[in-house]
Amino acid sequence: MSDQIQRFMFDHTNVRGEIVTLAAAYHEVLDRHAYPPAVNELLGELLAAVALLTDTVKLDGTLSIEVRGKGVLSLLMAESNPGGELRAIARIGEEAALPNEYASFRELVGEGQIVITLDPREGNRYQGIVALDQDSLSGCLEAYFSQSEQLPTRLWLAANGERAGGLLLQRLPEASQNQDVDAWDRSVQLADTIKTDELLGLEQREVLYRLYHEETVRVFEPKALRFGCTCSRERMSYALHSLGKEELQDILREQGSIETQCHFCHTKYHYTAADIETLLDDPESPSPTIH
Repeated sequence: MSDQIQRFMFDHTNVRGEIVTLAAAYHEVLDRHAYPPAVNELLGELLAAVALLTDTVKLDGTLSIEVRGKGVLSLLMAESNPGGELRAIARIGEEAALPNEYASFRELVGEGQIVITLDPREGNRYQGIVALDQDSLSGCLEAYFSQSEQLPTRLWLAANGERAGGLLLQRLPEASQNQDVDAWDRSVQLADTIKTDELLGLEQREVLYRLYHEETVRVFEPKALRFGCTCSRERMSYALHSLGKEELQDILREQGSIETQCHFCHTKYHYTAADIETLLDDPESPSPTIH
């Protein structure tokens, strides 16, 4: 099974859905870091969730989900862009005890909030914030949709360190009097029967058939997904420039040069003293030195 997301609709209803499966992109994220198993699984759920939300809101831009917790995990972040590229990272508190492989969502993140950022190519940036007051990532994201989008939305997320997957159902505003008024409740009840090994181990059409073989489901062409990082020398240069002239010069006096690294993909960017001088003079023209 390839990494992909697939949209589907129930005919003569106001219910739509998305189903996503990730393997290679998920491995690309995990191979760059050494997280405990419980964190790997939660990171997989977040990758599936960011793919589902990006396709659901039909955003022509970047969507990110940040889980900012006060528990063992201080930050969990995933990002998706219009090209179907995904990236993610986790940050474990320096003094925190590493979680065991059975640690729950609540044990990992504690109290805190989820920040969902929609950054379109054109138009204004939007942020929605929801509290971490549910016992699962899917529950917190459902609360976000209830508060911000005001559309009934349900999510089922799963990951096992090898594969990640997710299913989303959403009820749209009523469109006609001839629609099946019981379709939403029925589709949710059927989705509640899905097992983790089905969501992670079966082809997407097979999952939909097992759940909804008595329904009329219209399945659209899948969209390919992959790992991809949006870091660049330009973005790194802007970040360095924001530190200010004095701090940059202090680092140069101590180290002779500056090397920074993308936390997502581990690409390294090297800056000589001459590079920094050029950057301070003109942050719009970053030099080409890169490792």
